[in-house]
Amino acid sequence: MANEKGTAEKPSYEQARDELAEVVKRLEAGGLTLEESLGLWERGERLAAVCEEWLEGARARLAAALERPDDGDAAAPF
Repeated sequence: MANEKGTAEKPSYEQARDELAEVVKRLEAGGLTLEESLGLWERGERLAAVCEEWLEGARARLAAALERPDDGDAAAPF
């Protein structure tokens, strides 16, 4: 994905997850050349890394929210 300046933007978790699922489907379906398969595999690895980044960020935010002292004014996270 690229923005107006042509630089790559990080896709949302949902975008990366959905595209990764499509990559897996295409690889599992077979019928691709070795070069096509390698390209898809590499794209899948990048998408999996993006998903992992989003999940790590979510874990960190959740941990931070759970560590906050209960001062009675803030709403509980759940």
